[in-house]
Amino acid sequence: MLNYLDFEKPIAELETRAAELRETANTGSIDIDAEIGRLETKANKLLRDAYAKLTPWQKTQVARHPDRPHFKDYVAGLADDFLPLAGDRAFADDPAIIGGFARIDGRRVMLIGHEKGDDTASRLRHNFGMAKPEGYRKAIRLMRLADRFGLPVVTLVDTPGAFPGVEAEERGQAEAIARSTEECLALGVPLVAVIVGEGGSGGAVAIASANRVLMFEHAIYSVISPEGCASILWRTADKAAEAAEAMKITAQDQQALGVVDRVVTEPLGGAHRDPEAAIGALKGALIEEIDGCASLGPDELRAQRRAKFLAIG
Repeated sequence: MLNYLDFEKPIAELETRAAELRETANTGSIDIDAEIGRLETKANKLLRDAYAKLTPWQKTQVARHPDRPHFKDYVAGLADDFLPLAGDRAFADDPAIIGGFARIDGRRVMLIGHEKGDDTASRLRHNFGMAKPEGYRKAIRLMRLADRFGLPVVTLVDTPGAFPGVEAEERGQAEAIARSTEECLALGVPLVAVIVGEGGSGGAVAIASANRVLMFEHAIYSVISPEGCASILWRTADKAAEAAEAMKITAQDQQALGVVDRVVTEPLGGAHRDPEAAIGALKGALIEEIDGCASLGPDELRAQRRAKFLAIG
């Protein structure tokens, strides 16, 4: 059953009514196809109208939707095969970041990304996609491995931010994020990053300092969460919607600011309504970007990244 967001309640009522009538049509002799069609047409129009004018706060809700595709879904839809590699070779394996060798339409890559989990048990196991230092050190290890073998790196970003707990600080969270960002910029192979859901603060930038940064149409990318920003500026999280508007966190804003290079269109109603179509659109975009970087040498790739990030702001 689809999880509806608050602003989708009028759509939910129509779609639920249509589903109930369809059940009646399947079990009875009354022909109510015309009424079902009318309800579905009206729901589709409401959906189209709502998603054509989403506010930044509504986009935040869509980006956080629990049914939105997660890293494991992207692996299943993007990769012809995937060989996960675990551990940072120093402390532990962090399930909030997953990575390994993969093939995308025959192209060998190193695929790395955040995994949030899709139910209570898996969300706890993956720490809601909030990586600890060992997660970023694993990402560094995998990026260096890709560099050694001349493989492009593809990263999928979906995190509220790096884990802020005491144990993460004790193990050098800030240093790990900085080193991971540095490794992104130093790579001699192409790096393509995609903001697929939430791109939260340094926890996102640490694996997204790329030659090409893509972003899903209803994803968000920000230096702090809207709630966190509101708590600092207004001393209340109730102002989160206003903070989201002011921070320019949407894909369209980020592209206009030069932070994001390409916006990937989502299916009507968001990626959670049709994950297969969303992943298919991303796969096509990734293939184009990987091939577009293939002719660049190591020095050109590093210079391109440097120029890109120095030009921001």
